[in-house]
Amino acid sequence: MTRLLTVIAKLVQYNIKIIFGNKFLYFMLAALGFFVVFVIFNLFRDDEITQATAYSILAFPCVLLVFYPMCFGLQNDQDAKIVEIIFGIPNYSYKVWLFRLLIAYVICFAITYPLAILTWAVVVEVPPMLLTLHCLALALFIGTLSFMTSSYIRNGSGTAVVIIIISIILFMFQGAVSGTRWDIFVNPFSIPLNQNMRVFYETLFNNRVVMCIASIVFILVGINNTRHREKFI
Repeated sequence: MTRLLTVIAKLVQYNIKIIFGNKFLYFMLAALGFFVVFVIFNLFRDDEITQATAYSILAFPCVLLVFYPMCFGLQNDQDAKIVEIIFGIPNYSYKVWLFRLLIAYVICFAITYPLAILTWAVVVEVPPMLLTLHCLALALFIGTLSFMTSSYIRNGSGTAVVIIIISIILFMFQGAVSGTRWDIFVNPFSIPLNQNMRVFYETLFNNRVVMCIASIVFILVGINNTRHREKFI
């Protein structure tokens, strides 16, 4: 049992180095830095601090934790010269990239949850686990979309630019889809004054279902694209 755990630990450590390109510490510090800046900014504002504020503070650092590994993961395989190894074993690529997706989101949760607890302690009373899960829903959607896009573009910088453009477009059209299940940037703690609470939570639930289904589709398409060995060699 101890030997198995040791092997798993080494495997996780190795894959973290690959998907984060040996820059994991920098991205963790960047996420913490943005979190601190957002907290200080909101504490010194004259506006009332609510649970909706807590989501606004934590959502971006959470997404940032998965943005780089999802955009640059495939390129890092090419840079590390291990693409041939991955494709050398039948169906091994599926297992490798699914494992890396799992690692990325476990790490994202492990960092986001303590930040949610800190938000609850310093900023405003908000359920830390609920706040974390809502932030992860957005991170899951953006991250898996980035992974699928990277399987087409096969370049980390190009993928990052495309995802940023898509995010800006979606944000610009947020007003048109506000109050519907299609608003991926909906703040789950901000209930419109002109909307019934029950209707809001039903719409929010449908929104999260849609985002989860879309994320699964993004993963399946991205994994399927990795079958084409010639594109990545």
